[in-house]
Amino acid sequence: LQVMDSAPVENSLMSSESDIQRTQYPYVTGTSVVGIKYKDGILLAADMGGSYGSTIRYKSVERLKPVGKHSLLGASGEISDFQEIMKYLDELILYDNMWDDGNSFGPKEVHNYLTRVMYNRRNKFNPLWNSLVLGGVKNGQKYLGSVSMIGVHYEDNHVATGFGNHLARPILRDEWHENLSYEEGVKLLEKCMRVLLYRDRSAVNKLQIAKITEEGVTISQPYSLKTFWNFSAFQNPTVGAEGSW
Repeated sequence: LQVMDSAPVENSLMSSESDIQRTQYPYVTGTSVVGIKYKDGILLAADMGGSYGSTIRYKSVERLKPVGKHSLLGASGEISDFQEIMKYLDELILYDNMWDDGNSFGPKEVHNYLTRVMYNRRNKFNPLWNSLVLGGVKNGQKYLGSVSMIGVHYEDNHVATGFGNHLARPILRDEWHENLSYEEGVKLLEKCMRVLLYRDRSAVNKLQIAKITEEGVTISQPYSLKTFWNFSAFQNPTVGAEGSW
């Protein structure tokens, strides 16, 4: 009897392990998002590549989305998890609108909400595999913040995810200032995206730049940057590496 009783328990344990319905690792991913404050609002930039492993499988993935009236979201990482996050946010904004009390969520509230969602999923060992950039303007106050897949979050004048955190942030530390015009901000973001295109294998030369001000959100049509590939390091990358192990 003891043997017969223990058998179903063992089978149920094995079936529960084999039937895991969660993302164990990301499949289709997007690379860096870069965001800055400028004189009138917030600017975000992201390319449109979707990588299946090391293969750039998709080249028209939009990773910049408006959230309600006052916020703009950009995401790196798993594309399907980003779609899930957008579902959460659509429900949040709908619930907020149903109150019809003249109030609406600002970027700070949305950023706090995303922080709790990411940290909650992390604690369930079922994270959403994304790094997020959330920017917005409400009542004349500009807001820009970031949150990682484990809930690490911060607010700053310029933020970046992925390789952008290593390659774009140094440029921004040198060249960003709070009185950037829109044209200067776009030029600075394009410089960052060009460096990422040269150095990040997952980046593609098709990007969008989005801005948000008190008037609302504007997301550019996709476009490409002018590039130059005749640098000596690109022409012969193995110089100095001759020899055997």
